[in-house]
Order: sequence, then C-alpha cells, then structure tokens
Amino acid sequence: MAKDKIVVGIDIGSSKISTIIATLSEDEKINVMGAATTTAKGIRKSQVVDIEEAVSAISESLEKAERMAGYSVGAAVVSLGGMHIECQNSRGVVAVSTPEGEISQDDVRRVTEAAQAISLSSSREIIHVIPRFFIVDSQIGVKDPVGMTGIRLEIDTHIITGSATAARNLAKCVQELGVDIEGLVFSGVAAAEAVLTETEKELGVILVDLGGGTTSICIFVDGSLSHSAVLPVGAKNITNDLAIGLRVNLETAERIKLALSSPPKLAVQPEEEKEKGKGGEEVLDFASLGLGEEIGSISKKTLIDGIAKPRLKEILTMVKIEIQKSGFGGMTPAGLVVTGGGALTFGIIELAKLELAMPVRIGTPVGVSGLIDEVSTPEYAALVGLILYGVAAKFAAPAKIPLVGRVEFKGIISKSLTWLRSFFP
Repeated sequence: MAKDKIVVGIDIGSSKISTIIATLSEDEKINVMGAATTTAKGIRKSQVVDIEEAVSAISESLEKAERMAGYSVGAAVVSLGGMHIECQNSRGVVAVSTPEGEISQDDVRRVTEAAQAISLSSSREIIHVIPRFFIVDSQIGVKDPVGMTGIRLEIDTHIITGSATAARNLAKCVQELGVDIEGLVFSGVAAAEAVLTETEKELGVILVDLGGGTTSICIFVDGSLSHSAVLPVGAKNITNDLAIGLRVNLETAERIKLALSSPPKLAVQPEEEKEKGKGGEEVLDFASLGLGEEIGSISKKTLIDGIAKPRLKEILTMVKIEIQKSGFGGMTPAGLVVTGGGALTFGIIELAKLELAMPVRIGTPVGVSGLIDEVSTPEYAALVGLILYGVAAKFAAPAKIPLVGRVEFKGIISKSLTWLRSFFP
C-alpha cells in the first residue's frame, strides 16, 4: 500500500488519548490497521494544561498504534475540543466571474473566502468553514452550484472558531513527536462523520458527543451543520458524584460506573425477600469487581436514582437549553444521537427521551473495516470520524472538498491575507 494512501487520526480527549492508523484501498474501502488508547495526562476539559505530560501520553498511544500497524507515522489529523470552541453562521456574496454566467469552482472558492471575512480577535482561529447552502441569484437551497448559470452567487456558511493558544499548544504536543498536523478537526464534527446517516442529516438531527470532561453538540438541518457548541460537563462528573456518594476513590467509582452498564453482573436480590415473596430491592454486590475497597450493601435504586441520574439529568437539561438557544429546536425530527464514552451510561436513552421529548439512539461508529473490534463502540466515534474526515480532505475530488468542509488551521498572517483576498475577484 502506497504511503500516500495512509491516514492517521489522533483523538485527544479529557479522559483518553487514542490513535488510529488506516489505509484507503483501491476499491475506496477504509481499513483500520492499528488502534491504541492510553489514559489522558496533562489534559483538562480537552485542553492542554501540562505539555510534558501530554506529549508523554500522546507518544505512548502513538507508539502502540504504530507497533500494531507496522507503520511509522509522519502526519496525522488531530481532534480539537474544549470550552473555547464557538460558532457563528456567516454569509458571503460575489459576482460570477465568467461572462457566460457559468459558476466555476473558483467562484465557489471566492464566495467561501468572502464568508470568512468576519470580525475575529487576534486570539482566535477559524477551525472550519462548512457551507450550509448556496443561493444562485434568487434560487435558495442549492447544494452544489458548480456548472449552474447565474450572475450573483451567495453562500451561507457555518464557521467554527477556537482559541489560537489552545490550538497551538495542542499542535506543539503532536509536533514535538515529529508528527506533522494535516488538520485540526472539531471533535463534534468528527464524531458526526462516523455515526450520523445522510438521511438523519437531511431530516434534521442533534448529535451529542458525551465525553469525559466536555459534551459537544452538533445540530444538522437540511443536511448541513447549522449549530455547534461545547458544554463544560461530561461523564467524569457522574464518576465524581459516585466517588463522593460512596466515599471511594475515583478509580473505584469509575469501575462501578462501567459495571453498572451491565447490571446483571452486579444485581442480586436478598434471599430473605425472595422467601417472603416480596421481591425486595436489588442490592449490588461489588465483590466480583475486586475493587480493593470495602463497600457496604447498596441498593441499585439508591445508586442509580439517588446519585447518578440527577447528574445525568442536569447534563441533558444543559443540552436542552443549548438546543433552544440555537433556534433549530423544532427542525430536528430525526431526534437525538448520543455518542462518546458517556453514551454507555446506564439509563441514558430512557432519560433523554423523557427530558428532551424526541427519538433517541446510541451512535456507534461505522464506515471502516479491518480491525474494527478495536473501535466499534461509541467512545471511539470521534476517532473513527477523524479517519473519515481525513480521507475526504486528502483523497476526495478537489471540487467536492469545500462542500464537506475543509480542515482549516491558519496562522494570523494567513488569515489576514485571506481576508484581503476576499475583496478582489
């Protein structure tokens, strides 16, 4: 397999750092050759807080994946998340350059650059410019205007921006390992690539990527990303509540939380209640987990309804508020797709249906083959999405790349030049 047909993704999250190496075969199939995960260090809320520790953790994940794939990584697509992520919708307009009025790819490029001429502070970078739809003269809702005839071309874009400092610190951690960055991709966008179907996007759907320290939200309307946001809460908050409620350390609380996702392994009913025919409350037996800490008998109802569900309900309420704030709440009949490690939390589907009053499903990554057992759970949605996004940006026909959104990572000088170019035909 030629080296230029290999794509590498590095997902840097609050709780884990994962690396995936895949090849694009001649029949356009994406085959996973290697994947590895390590515990995140030096990262808090998806942002670098200790470069030395972060480099060490990324290096460990990278080396494991390289050994599995038998390939030395030289460049990678990297995920970017955190509370610094913001979005806005922007419109650009240009006159069609050819006298015949046929719209060319160059016109699309110019109008996309015109939409990027937004007011940004020097501390922020444009991460993505994703077209929502085009307007040719008075025809609204055009998906691909190339080849159409018109005089005036407009574009409505979804622009995702992030902190330049956060992006550069993340880039530095990866580059210190001798790995070039092919692009930074917002983790919510990456997860959407892996778990959402085209039908869901067309109907209107909300993706919630429930990570360890943060929750990413992406709202698709009429097939295009229309709103994105990051909430400062995640599955770690549930772990913290369990640790406080049970008076155990965080590692023990995390193991209990994961074990609760398959309750038959833990739930036992008191014998005396069975004899009385009362069918008493299920009491959870933690002995089988070998936790190393003494935990008394706790009823399942107390643990789930009393400790875990209130926090999960709070997270879902924050999601609901964000949906209302976006203004696209009533335009998503396909409902909610929950992915990320937090999607495995017990009772999340039932509670989400109750809180948000819409269809809910768990999003599992699809679109790749090979060693998929390594990455076939919701917690690897963003990781698989990085590969799908990287393949689209690297190997798709040039005319199609802007329509799915380019991976953008520009310096301040480059951004200024782009802004200046937007004034010229």
